[in-house]
Amino acid sequence: MRNPLAETIVGIQPSGIRKFFDVVQETEGAISLGVGEPDFDTPWHIRDEGIYSLEKGRTHYTSNAGLKALKEEIAAYMKRKQGLTYDPNGEVFVTVGGSEAIDLAMRAMLNPGDEVLIPQPSYVSYEPCTILAGGTPVIIELQGENDFRLTAAQIEEHCTERTKLLVLPFPNNPTGAIMERKDLEAIAEVILKHDLIVLSDEIYSELTYGSEHVSIAALPGMRERTILINGFSKAYAMTGWRLGYACGPRLIMEQMIKIHQYAIMCAPTTSQYAGIEALKNGDEDVAVMKEQYDQRRRLMLHEFERIGLPCFEPFGAFYLFPCIRKYGMTSDAFATKLLEKEKLAVVPGTAFGACGEGYIRISYAYSVDNLKAALARLERFLVSLEAG
Repeated sequence: MRNPLAETIVGIQPSGIRKFFDVVQETEGAISLGVGEPDFDTPWHIRDEGIYSLEKGRTHYTSNAGLKALKEEIAAYMKRKQGLTYDPNGEVFVTVGGSEAIDLAMRAMLNPGDEVLIPQPSYVSYEPCTILAGGTPVIIELQGENDFRLTAAQIEEHCTERTKLLVLPFPNNPTGAIMERKDLEAIAEVILKHDLIVLSDEIYSELTYGSEHVSIAALPGMRERTILINGFSKAYAMTGWRLGYACGPRLIMEQMIKIHQYAIMCAPTTSQYAGIEALKNGDEDVAVMKEQYDQRRRLMLHEFERIGLPCFEPFGAFYLFPCIRKYGMTSDAFATKLLEKEKLAVVPGTAFGACGEGYIRISYAYSVDNLKAALARLERFLVSLEAG
């Protein structure tokens, strides 16, 4: 029998996050700080709207691009939050989570051999989605010494005649790094110089601490060359609803919708009605959850300092990215031994790119009680390592 598998798919490695997630499920008494999922339930008024849509028999397909009312609410949200104006009829598109939007954007824009600049450490999907779309990933290694921010010089250094797309993953998973307006203004000049398109993944835009998120699409000359991706999973605790969206130039949106049309049809109808309610009346819910995350963030940073675990202060998302180099172990070995010895799961930094070596990702999207129990295990483990 001939080989039934596609070489491109076989060459892609499984997610390093899922590896540890699966092991935890089989380890009795384990505590996990490895999953990037809010521990909050979806607020009741949002759930009620989804339930009501089912009770009203709203169980049919929507248009491929999504419910008109939801697209209008997304456009209103972008105007309210970032001062960006998008036409709901052609420049806004509802997807099955933000992850689908990333995949669709890559496939809609990339020709074989087109280069995509991907800052790492970053979310696990960008590189494989580039490969699946026929593009060539070009990795930009972000530096802990610079708080894992992307610089104009780094983009300039990696640009060639084949460079077409820049992935902008901020606020960042796994580091929690953000980009301020001054950072974005500097890289915008290089983007314009090299005529790049930007894929801006802003799924954590509501979760910034100490400052408000700024979208690169809001800078002069950037809106028409930016695909802005966002969703409901992180801000509204709606991971299981699988609802996201993309905003951008009509020309690109039309091609993304075409792929979505054949592969997916439309985002879940029930989720779309819940999404309308989230955008209309969910600001207070977001504020409450954000305050809880911030308290946890400060608790974890304080405890890391006390136990001697180096970690830069992140101002976005709900992750910490401490450095474990002083223990003389690889990230994978550290995470594996921590799980074996203390039944505490974290994610090796290398799950987010080779330059994540020497770091681990810890999510603080867990209750304070869980975090305190996990910190006790982590401290005990570090003491054992230092004792030899």
